[in-house]
Amino acid sequence: MNAPQCVTTWDVEAVRADFPILAQTVHGKPLAYLDNAATTQKPNAVIDAIAHFYRHDNANIHRGVHALAERATIAYEAAREAARRFLNARSANEIVFVRGTTEAINLVAASFGARFQPGDEVIVTAMEHHANIVPWQLVQARTGIVLKVIPMDESGALQTEQLAALITPRTRLVAVTHVSNALGTINPVAELIAIAHQHGVPVLVDGAQAVPHMPVDVQALDADFYCFSGHKLFGPTGIGVLYCKAELLESMPPYQGGGDMIRTVSFEKSTFAPPPQRFEAGTPHIAGAIGLKAAIEYLERLDRLAALRYEQELLAYATERLQTVPGLKIVGTAPEKAAVVSFTIDGIHPHDLGTIVDRYGVAIRVGHHCAMPVMTFFGVPATARASFAFYNTFAEIDQLTDALHRARDLLV
Repeated sequence: MNAPQCVTTWDVEAVRADFPILAQTVHGKPLAYLDNAATTQKPNAVIDAIAHFYRHDNANIHRGVHALAERATIAYEAAREAARRFLNARSANEIVFVRGTTEAINLVAASFGARFQPGDEVIVTAMEHHANIVPWQLVQARTGIVLKVIPMDESGALQTEQLAALITPRTRLVAVTHVSNALGTINPVAELIAIAHQHGVPVLVDGAQAVPHMPVDVQALDADFYCFSGHKLFGPTGIGVLYCKAELLESMPPYQGGGDMIRTVSFEKSTFAPPPQRFEAGTPHIAGAIGLKAAIEYLERLDRLAALRYEQELLAYATERLQTVPGLKIVGTAPEKAAVVSFTIDGIHPHDLGTIVDRYGVAIRVGHHCAMPVMTFFGVPATARASFAFYNTFAEIDQLTDALHRARDLLV
């Protein structure tokens, strides 16, 4: 089957040239990297920015007066401004650097959640990553809060209309994923936020799977908290962003104690720095922040709407091609999806699929994708997942499809 012509103006070969890892072969086959929901590859701009920092500017930030420390501090705070611009936050002081989405949610659970009382409620969705379930269960174990769940339907679409009925006077937070990592479902977060705000309830949005695929404006969404991970945004591992409205950050106690988050310390009492420093104890991932800035600036040089249209073409093509494999069933068919296809094949365990297609140079993810309640809902132990970025090609989808046909020939 011939690949369709891209109807966008997207020059995928020019983009691929920016990502050196994509040029390699695996097991003698061209690498088809289709595991972008787990982590994305890094452009030369990011690799070079990190290397430049360690070669020329490496020093600790904020507390030094020598030249290297000043340069490192300027670069680190410039990264915060880049993150503010990327999300269209009102102020750089609303940007807290964390290790990733998981730490961001744990920070909110520990700090904002410190005010919760027994019987208070947190509402999540049925398609959450474990990172937006387990932190609230830890709060539940400590304080006796109640965890409620917005259901989804058999297509993997959220039953948004159920939210209003779940909210009560004891609801303290709604915490939702923007895009499901296991299904690709794009949730109507603006609508969810509006419903919650009608009842005076703040909303946290897990944006880890959204920001690589679409522009996000936290002011337009009116999100109270929004978080994402750098490594899913073509940046380094170990760095991420928690956006939080200034008035909420001001009201929250520290998440961790240590250096650089304090104003004064004595053995009798400590006072704390204002946000965001209050939430960034110790030496941060300076190089990671600088790499994240480079990733953001790389994306800003691209036509992101063209990239989004191209990814949707990849999604449509993959959906069509994969269904030529006998016994293949797509898990997650919501009308609004990001470029993610999860699937099973009758009689074959997903782990066996992943092992075999790897021999044909294709990298996919297999397992429960840190979304075990989703697997339980669909009655499967695991799925195989192909997830696409703007550097993937129609030929790579053909490569995956051919590998799945071969896997089925071997195993069924």
